[in-house]
Amino acid sequence: MRSDDVILFAEVAELGSFKLAADKLGLANSVVSKRIQRLEMDLKVQLLHRTTRKLSLTEAGIALLPTAKQMVQLNQDVTDSVTQLSSEIKGHLRVSVPTISGDLLLAEAIAEFASQHNGLRIDVKLSNRFVDLIDEGFDLAIRTGYLEDSSLIARHIIDSQWLVCAAPVYITRRGKPNSPDALINHNCLHYTYQTTGEGDWEFFVPGTESKRIVKVSGNFSTNNAAALRKAALAGHGIVYVPKCLVYHDLQQGTLIDLLPHQVAKKLGIYAIYPYTRHPPEKLRALIEHIRSRYLAMAHYF
Repeated sequence: MRSDDVILFAEVAELGSFKLAADKLGLANSVVSKRIQRLEMDLKVQLLHRTTRKLSLTEAGIALLPTAKQMVQLNQDVTDSVTQLSSEIKGHLRVSVPTISGDLLLAEAIAEFASQHNGLRIDVKLSNRFVDLIDEGFDLAIRTGYLEDSSLIARHIIDSQWLVCAAPVYITRRGKPNSPDALINHNCLHYTYQTTGEGDWEFFVPGTESKRIVKVSGNFSTNNAAALRKAALAGHGIVYVPKCLVYHDLQQGTLIDLLPHQVAKKLGIYAIYPYTRHPPEKLRALIEHIRSRYLAMAHYF
């Protein structure tokens, strides 16, 4: 015996009609009839008297109806409890964010969101490592790059443009490169945390949208973007970094954009979460909040 057939029986008995029950539940009339027949076969009793004009309950049907109504209410209670849980912005979220965006805006934005919703706690991990959301229990990750795991959902937020820059003191000492190829003769500091080779810097072919790689070299490398920025500010070499990392330095003139509009590297920033047909409202609301904060600072990217 299937519980959904018992619930269907309660609807038919309440409405007194296969057709009305079918219309209410979005089923074909024939489907309702077959399922009631299946329930009767499972119970080995007749539940309804069927005539061309109306339906009426048999003695067995009258006996079953109170229990069937209880199952209808229990089913509704279960649905309501789950719907309420998914629609309320409370509980716990675990979020993984990259260090650059985390320091720039995400840590503050997520803390702001948590403070707006009593009963919500958000645990934020700042790391450039691509965490396994499902195995490690993360609800959301903000990632820069490309989505490879098809079991995850990616919501595009914004694109991050990269550039080549150096401090005025370095330019005074070593000169300003006037083309990507000229970088071969300069000390290029490497950011080791990138999907391409650390010494492979991507540029546009002049006058086209085609791209090419210039292989550079230098005497310093790091997987920490903040350390790379400090080395550049101190005049130790040229760096290839996301614009958002050095936006204020460019505005203040402590770093100079050396090859504007020539750097081809632009990476998407995405909100990544495990596949589900119905993401909880707290997750969807947090993603929208993060997206709005990124877009408000679009000039940084």
